[in-house]
Amino acid sequence: MVLIMEMIYIFFAITLTGAVLHLFLSKAERTKNRIFEVFLLWFLFIMVGIGSIWAFIGHVFLADTIAAMIGWPAGNPFQTEVGIANLSFGILGVLCWKLKDNFWTATVIAVSVFYLGAAYIHITNIAQTGNVAPGNAGYALYIDILIPIILIGLLVAYNFTKNRKITKSDHSDIPESSK
Repeated sequence: MVLIMEMIYIFFAITLTGAVLHLFLSKAERTKNRIFEVFLLWFLFIMVGIGSIWAFIGHVFLADTIAAMIGWPAGNPFQTEVGIANLSFGILGVLCWKLKDNFWTATVIAVSVFYLGAAYIHITNIAQTGNVAPGNAGYALYIDILIPIILIGLLVAYNFTKNRKITKSDHSDIPESSK
């Protein structure tokens, strides 16, 4: 059960390490826009893509364990629905490796609405029932708030600096959108 909870920190470390290595190993110029682009790519691919697929596995195949971590009763069919939603976000996140621009924007919006909605439900559940289980009041709540803030911040910064670029840099190691 501890490994399930700690995977989010492992995904976060992989995201940061991957983005930094990507920047240093890439031949592309390290502009502000490039830095925001690479960090956004890695957050979308690892934190949203792989992280959401991991959440799908937990909610669907380890449902009773996850329910206990959240402080909810086992056997709730809504967990399967949450798992399928996580699978959808996971697929979107993985596809962000090949698709970008408006696809990234749509993915950030969808994931942010879901995560912030989940955060609201966690906070409401804490206020109404006093449920302070680790999967309700701990890491899940923090991640449900932190990830949308990071994604929205990176997306805004990426788009802002992209629109301010004077010259086009070589971004050959990040695929173009299929527009």
